[in-house]
Parts: sequence; C-alpha cells; structure tokens
Amino acid sequence: MQFNIRRFDIYRKVPKDLTQPTTTGACISIISCLIMASLFAWEIYDFIDVDLVSELLVDDPVAHAESIPVIINVTLPRMRCEFLGIDIQDDLGRHDVGFVDDTTKTPINDEKGCIFAAKFFVNKVPGNFHVSTHSSDAQPEEPDMAHRIHQLTFGSYIGNNTTIPGSFNPLQNKDATSESNEALLTHEYFLKVVPTVYEHLNGHKQFPYQYTFSYRSYLQMGHGHGVMPAIWFRYELTPISVKYIERRKPIYGFITTLFAIIGGTFTVVGIIDSCIFSAAEVIKKIEIGKQT
Repeated sequence: MQFNIRRFDIYRKVPKDLTQPTTTGACISIISCLIMASLFAWEIYDFIDVDLVSELLVDDPVAHAESIPVIINVTLPRMRCEFLGIDIQDDLGRHDVGFVDDTTKTPINDEKGCIFAAKFFVNKVPGNFHVSTHSSDAQPEEPDMAHRIHQLTFGSYIGNNTTIPGSFNPLQNKDATSESNEALLTHEYFLKVVPTVYEHLNGHKQFPYQYTFSYRSYLQMGHGHGVMPAIWFRYELTPISVKYIERRKPIYGFITTLFAIIGGTFTVVGIIDSCIFSAAEVIKKIEIGKQT
C-alpha cells in the first residue's frame, strides 16, 4: 500500500459547498475576533509589564557596607541659620557635635527662618541625630524648633518612584509648625529602620532603607544650654530585611496564554454559535408545522 502522509492530517477540511454561512454566525465571528484582539492586547501589556516580587530575609543584604547614608532636608521657619547644626551619636561611642560636611543652610523669611539640609553616614547600630543649636557659640533668645520635613531617607535614594512599594520617605511633608503655641517644644521621632534591596531587571541593585516612625513633642523647661529644644531622630535597625525583585513573565508562559486565548475563544464561541443555529432551526420547523 502506498504511503500517504495526508492520513496524519487531524485538521480534516470540509468542502466549502457543504458549509452554510449565516448572518448570526458572521456577527458571532466578528465578536469573537474583537474578544481575541482585546485579550491579545491585554496579554501583551501584561507580558511587557514588570512584576515585583518581595522576599523577607533574616540576614543583612548590605553587609558589605559598614555605614548607611542619610539625607535630611527640613525647613525651620522661626529659627535663624546661624544657630543651627546637626549632632550625631550612636552606641559605638560616636559623638559629633555640629557636623558640617555636606551641610547647607539657606535663609528664608528675611533670614528669620532656615532651610537646613545635610548628607552624612551613620553606623549600623542604634543611635540618633538631631538638629539643634548645641554647636552654636551663641544661643538664640527665643528658640523655636517648629519645622516641616521635606526629606528624610536612609540608604540609596530612589527618588519619587511610586512603583516601588514601601515606606522609604514616610516623613515627607510632616508638618510640626503648629503643634503648640509653646516655642520651647522639643520634637522627637523614633525610627524603626528596615534594610531593603531592590533588584532591577538588568541585575542592578539598590539598597534603600525603609522605616516607620512614631512622634512626640514635649516642653523643655528653662533656657540653659542642656535643655535647649531640638529635633531628635532616634533610630534602630530591625533584624528582618526586605528584598524586591523585578521579574517579567517568561516567553513560554506568554505563548501558552496566547494559544489558550485562541483555542478557548474558538471553542466557546463555536458552542454558542451551534446552540443558536440549532435553536433557530427548531424554531423554523415549528413555524412551518414540522416540529411538535
């Protein structure tokens, strides 16, 4: 017997003259094409989009770094720049009074207020840094540490990237200018800092730090040097770290979904078209009296 490869054809063809096109079938076909096109577009968008996967770690992902960069930017509308400085302390014995490297002070409100900004490094141990007048040779007669925080970030600065979840700059826009009419209020923030890794699709890694905070203010009594009001930021690192990884849907999953869209749509629409056609035939037979 002669071998014929056409015997392996599982997609047998029906002669065109044995098929019957209908207006309903044409409408259903157009609708099915629109459905498939919409699903295709949605699937392509989902394939191009980047998924963000998070993991919790119990080790320090930034173990190679011995210190953490900190950026602070705060406005004190009722304190002159000449009195302000930043002090840094930690449990390793560090005690910097009037840290001046990478520090800028911009006068505002006819030089009665100040925008204070600084960039510095802190050790990976509990500690604090505070904006105060402790390093000034002369102390203000009416100290007022009312303030508005624009930025306080730890680690790599990721800007205003809203696609990254987490609390990387939760103190942004914190307004403490109307806490009380008392000018001698000391402001205190307690920060829980969480080490974080953000891994991009290209393998590049950033090491920002998230943090949560609690806040309180209290009245300093007297005008002595040791009780001058200040803005304290007390921090400690948590033992748990967070890792975010950018991932894209694999190509085989994308192709599988496309085949599922085609097959599923044709199958479901074919069943609907068959049911409508059969129902229409029954109705026609009833109308002409051939169906009881």
